[in-house]
Amino acid sequence: MNARRAVVIGAGPAGLLAAAALAPAVAEVVVLDHDELPEAPAHRKAVPQSRHAHLLMPGGMAVMEELLPGADLRGRLVAAGAREMALSSDLLALAPTGWFRRWRHRTFITMTASRPLLEWGVRRAVLETNPQITVRHARVSGLRGSARRVTGVRLAGADGGPLEDLDADWVVDASGRGTRLLPWLDVLGVHGIRERHVDSGLANATRVYRVPPGTPDWPMTLVQADPWSGRPGRSGMIVPIEDGRWMVSLGGMRGSEPPKDPDAFVAYALDLPSPLVGRLIETAEPLGPVHVSRSTSNSRRYLEDARLWPERLVAIGDAAATFNPIYGQGMSAAALGARALAQTVREHGIEAPGLARRVQRAVARAAQGAWTAAVSTDVLYPGVEGARPTLGDRLAAAYSRRLNHAATGSYTAACALWDVTTLRTSPARLFRPDALLHALTGSPLPALSGPPLTAAERDFLSGLKPWV
Repeated sequence: MNARRAVVIGAGPAGLLAAAALAPAVAEVVVLDHDELPEAPAHRKAVPQSRHAHLLMPGGMAVMEELLPGADLRGRLVAAGAREMALSSDLLALAPTGWFRRWRHRTFITMTASRPLLEWGVRRAVLETNPQITVRHARVSGLRGSARRVTGVRLAGADGGPLEDLDADWVVDASGRGTRLLPWLDVLGVHGIRERHVDSGLANATRVYRVPPGTPDWPMTLVQADPWSGRPGRSGMIVPIEDGRWMVSLGGMRGSEPPKDPDAFVAYALDLPSPLVGRLIETAEPLGPVHVSRSTSNSRRYLEDARLWPERLVAIGDAAATFNPIYGQGMSAAALGARALAQTVREHGIEAPGLARRVQRAVARAAQGAWTAAVSTDVLYPGVEGARPTLGDRLAAAYSRRLNHAATGSYTAACALWDVTTLRTSPARLFRPDALLHALTGSPLPALSGPPLTAAERDFLSGLKPWV
């Protein structure tokens, strides 16, 4: 171990997992964040998406547990109130091709909780199992070094005071959607990095409700947007979270954005292709206002293709690639990037020349699956900015629609889709022989006429009464 200090910019899950990835190879890791981090789960001003529904996908959880051996992250989250929902059996999902069945198999376990709880759980697991990692409240104003090598960061002085230099043998930018990395690189003499932005115009509107008294253990409920209709997509979901609450998120693409007005919020949910989400919330007690966010574009910085890249600098998570949050893959994709960092450092050694570029390329490969899935769907919506569907996109959309139709009545086809959407495997999984066969033959079972409710769920739904 020769490197003395690594600095990570950003104390969200991406930054903390990056710190855990580097911890075995350096003497200390300093994580910098311009927010004062709360001791208990709480929303942070710097995380605009924290008010909306978040899912920790099976692929992301598996990677986090790999990066945090012995931390029992899953147990910590469950003990704090997070829910474990099996997509195979604990999900009521209406796809544009029909209702998915609920199977006896309990597979594809997804963690549901508020973003503050998920973030707090990851932070505690990282810090309590890696004593060489510390978090410091500070705002980074730039990088130190040159186009050939980064040697640290520059910190803004408190209350307008003098700048402070913090030396580092490694710097990781995990500062999220608001990263200032490209301007910082310009100052060092690194220019011409290509960017791409694909924006469907999605607006998210979310409100938290108390679970109605007498409710059975209600499953996660999802009405998916339809990318194949030629109309703006609309979606709605109910995510059970800690403390006996439902987090209800409505999404609408450009031209069909959900409203902030509480009454209109319910009306929007009732007008979805299934009124199920609306029926459940119109009689539930709201626990706060409707929160709306429009920071939802897919954005990618092709750092791995830079002609010149400084040694000892890496960007991961949203600082490298961000995805439309409607697909719920951001946190898991960040975990995949942190694993790429850990594996590359372990394979080549922290002092290896050219390591930063190798890591950046590995991070890009780790993000490719989530990027492809998000962009190839978003380009199908009308009014999308930054891209137009190609012939390849339209052929992929036709195939995806056939496979989705098969998945409404085939556990095998559904597993192929879940393997990819939960980031357990790459999109190539959709073209394996079993998936191809089901896409060609279609669903072996007839379409469901309504949601696959249990008897207790059906009784509850039929007896809904206003909460007041």
